[in-house]
Amino acid sequence: MNQHYNQNYTRDEIDAVLAKIKTCVDNDNYVISQNENRQENIDFINEYNIRANKQKSILMRIETEDFCHSLQNTNIGYEYEVLYVFVPQVGLTNSDGIEEIVDIYTKFNIIDMPSGTRTVVISFHKKNKPVDYLFR
Repeated sequence: MNQHYNQNYTRDEIDAVLAKIKTCVDNDNYVISQNENRQENIDFINEYNIRANKQKSILMRIETEDFCHSLQNTNIGYEYEVLYVFVPQVGLTNSDGIEEIVDIYTKFNIIDMPSGTRTVVISFHKKNKPVDYLFR
């Protein structure tokens, strides 16, 4: 486990984090990063033809048991931000029409602004490294 990963949370704390994330998703106050630095997200969404309504559905079905760890943002100017990693298992159909169970690596940044809370889904792709679940 990476030394920067934090698993020092209670179930209630993660329940609260997840509730905040889901409120943002439910109210469409979220975005899944799909810029030049997030090609893995773009490729994953395209490979499984995950349209906006399905993306939202996946995010709304994440459970506390899917939580792995948090970590500090390492980007300059954003070091104060805490990022939360959840890895739900979801049934998806790939581009060949084959149904499979996929571990989706999701990493969230919750941003409190004067206009309200938003969440940025920084990572939304197939799990590409081992993870440890905190509550499983």
